[in-house]
Amino acid sequence: MWDFSIGSALGIMGRTMPFIFLRIAVYFGITLGYILVTGVGAGVGYGIGGFGDEEFRATTTAWGGFAGFGMFGVVMYWAREYILYIVKAGHIAVLIELIDGKPMPQGRSQISHATAVVKERFPQASVLFAVDQLIKGVVRAISGLVRGVLTILPIPGAQQLSSILSAFLRVAVGFVDEVILAYAIRTKSDNAWMSAKEALVLYGQNYKTMLKNAAWLAIIVYGLGIVVFVVMLAPAALVVYLMPGAWAAGGVVFALLFAWSVKAALLEPFAITCMMQVYFKTIEGQQPNPEWEAKLEQMSGKFRKLKERAFGHGSDTPADVDTPHSA
Repeated sequence: MWDFSIGSALGIMGRTMPFIFLRIAVYFGITLGYILVTGVGAGVGYGIGGFGDEEFRATTTAWGGFAGFGMFGVVMYWAREYILYIVKAGHIAVLIELIDGKPMPQGRSQISHATAVVKERFPQASVLFAVDQLIKGVVRAISGLVRGVLTILPIPGAQQLSSILSAFLRVAVGFVDEVILAYAIRTKSDNAWMSAKEALVLYGQNYKTMLKNAAWLAIIVYGLGIVVFVVMLAPAALVVYLMPGAWAAGGVVFALLFAWSVKAALLEPFAITCMMQVYFKTIEGQQPNPEWEAKLEQMSGKFRKLKERAFGHGSDTPADVDTPHSA
């Protein structure tokens, strides 16, 4: 059915509690930030609405809430590369060593050790972010192979089925880019671009195994996420009720944010641990296949960019990668 061990993954995760607590603090902090700033915006709108009738007040309150939500969203957009650098990549670095059976160094915390490892591989947050964006593009191209095969099969409704499958695969491969980063960290290469290129070729030549396990994990993770969303509807509605003007859509939005924070803090590291188990076990003893490298180079411009960087060994950000700023 699947090739990962749930018990082993949970056991490894349990040994990274400093990072689990860090993820909880960061992602629940983000959710709380959204709620607070949205509440402040709604309060300002409610106050402005005092200059008009009830309908005007309801409108200004809603727009104030939307404005606060949007402003905090912009802040988080600019902070995303630092979250990847400090929280996600750091956690991956610790998980790799535990999966490989290596003991944690004595005399310093997991977080400081992981930060040192990540900085050794990726001196700047912008470099890691750029590599990650290129990886995501190549992974999407590989998952598109499945849709491409399905569309040419003489099956009634194949086009509609391929659209549904494509949407599901976009969700399923959401964990894969961090597994590719894990390979780049694990190889201890001073050329992160080359390591990512090799990891993507190995992923491509084993894409059936990887996509199968990613699909199972997507069902598990998002199924649990839906349960969290339903459970959090009531407290989220209470938060909205306490806001000035009672923002009608806020209950659903905040419940989604709570579900996202649980997914990002607890469910994603579980899924990534499982995917690393599968990936490292599957590629053991393998070498990157030149035929697959040529295939990826043909199908993905992102892979060509990554390959150029690998052989150029540049540390600056590719021009077509959307990154907010340098670290």
